[in-house]
Amino acid sequence: MDRPRLLLVEPDTLRQFALSAAAAHHAEVDIAGNFGDARAYLDAVPYDLLVTYLRLGEYNGIHLAYMVRLAGAPTHVLVYADARDVASAGDIQRAGALYEQTERLPVVLPAYIGATLPSADRREPLRFDRRRIARGGRRAWDRRPFDST
Repeated sequence: MDRPRLLLVEPDTLRQFALSAAAAHHAEVDIAGNFGDARAYLDAVPYDLLVTYLRLGEYNGIHLAYMVRLAGAPTHVLVYADARDVASAGDIQRAGALYEQTERLPVVLPAYIGATLPSADRREPLRFDRRRIARGGRRAWDRRPFDST
């Protein structure tokens, strides 16, 4: 069975290394450092997943999402950003791409590679993700100070 092909577009070399290492066991990874290189890769090879950083200099990851969508390619697009920005998340979703935060990406990237992805991201960017709440063994209201009496 063929391994999926992934194009990673990231200008920072340290983050390129971390993300490609997270995806290397699950897919064949090509890396582009800017918008122009990414466009050349997309014109030459069909990809299953495009993972791009939002800020790419004069262009951004949303431009790449629109390029893939207008080309009619079967490529899914995942755009990630450093800050939780509701306006950018909405723009990304309108472009037909999936949105993630940078800090979560190394952990969730393998799940995106092997999954059957929807045609559009239907998550609500304004809604708080309850999975991010820290959990412990006992709740705060159950904790009592130690009594020495």
